[in-house]
Amino acid sequence: MNAPSEMNFEDMLRVRLEVLKREHRDLDEAIHALETAGRPDQLTLRRLKKQKLALKDQIVKLEDQLIPDIIA
Repeated sequence: MNAPSEMNFEDMLRVRLEVLKREHRDLDEAIHALETAGRPDQLTLRRLKKQKLALKDQIVKLEDQLIPDIIA
């Protein structure tokens, strides 16, 4: 009944992955809100999109670490 209080490396990666996905979703919603609100600030929009792409890159790297490639 004594569960270990420490997470292993894979669990930490999964938690980090979920946090990044949530941030990515939040940025997507913020970008959509800016785009639909009349005349959006293009500089802010560009920065948010760049940040969203960087998050997507991090998400892909973590997913690659968690899901091994299967060589056919």
